[in-house]
Amino acid sequence: MRLYLLPVSTRRTLLYCKRAPAVNEKRTVMDKVQDKAARLWAGWEKKDGGWQRKVVEYGNYAFRRIPFEEWGLKSVQPLSAAVRRSVEAAAAAAAGGDKSNGNKSAKAEVVYPRTLVQPHQVSGILHTISTEREGLHRKRLIWCFVGMPFTIPVALVPIIPNLPFFYLMYRAWSHWRALAGGRHIQLLLKNNMFTLTPSPVLDQVYATQKHPLPAAPEPTTEEPPILAAGKINHPNPDAAPLHPEGETMLLSQDNGRRMTEALDLPQLEVELERAIWQVETAIRSHNGEKDAASVADNTATPASPGSNSTSSAASESTNASAESKVKKQQ
Repeated sequence: MRLYLLPVSTRRTLLYCKRAPAVNEKRTVMDKVQDKAARLWAGWEKKDGGWQRKVVEYGNYAFRRIPFEEWGLKSVQPLSAAVRRSVEAAAAAAAGGDKSNGNKSAKAEVVYPRTLVQPHQVSGILHTISTEREGLHRKRLIWCFVGMPFTIPVALVPIIPNLPFFYLMYRAWSHWRALAGGRHIQLLLKNNMFTLTPSPVLDQVYATQKHPLPAAPEPTTEEPPILAAGKINHPNPDAAPLHPEGETMLLSQDNGRRMTEALDLPQLEVELERAIWQVETAIRSHNGEKDAASVADNTATPASPGSNSTSSAASESTNASAESKVKKQQ
């Protein structure tokens, strides 16, 4: 298993997992259901019209707004009892001095840009990504199950399937996958089953990024910063973040596509495109709110007409008294 840490901004990092092809691994019922759903969705996308095409359009709109952090955790192999036993057995063997290939295969390789992320930061970034949304996923998983019975009346509508039920079922599965992927990373962290691999390819991609990029004087997330307070070793010192204590984009859509080509990971393109779009949107929205608040503050306290007339009268009185004093002196 290979994990990629790809900073999207000075505060937010995309996690992507490339899993090794399974050898003689039995397909689970969940795998078969996923494949069938993917084929069905692909068939609906080819429709020229009709309710299936509308469902695809609204569905893709909703999918794009699912946080990229959730998609990243879903790319990680879910933690199962078999995976747990394999990792713990490999960790125990490694602690006993056994350096066999079997133990090495249980480790996860972490690929990251050395110019942006230092080796000692990797474990902290992985811990943050795997734990920061754990409570949210658990809560929303429960609410999905709570909401499913209320969609039963929709099943009485002829022809059209019970779309609300299937949506809640998908979101419940998605939250479960994110939880299971996060727990897998936590288990690897606990047993120190990682090998770090700095990537010159990633360094080159970030170094060729054209600036300036969207930035905000304040972070767009309430989570603790992934790259401490934005103080990073920027690959291009002349294009350092505009707001070191805030948040600055590190990747554009064009450079994201170059990254997927350089890494030869075409399946990563949609993940990067979604992550960059979400962070850019958050930064622009944050800046728009700040600008609106600034305008509101400036227009909230206009000078009243009474105050202007009072100051004008006081000025005329002062001038008159000054003239009378001059005449007396003459």
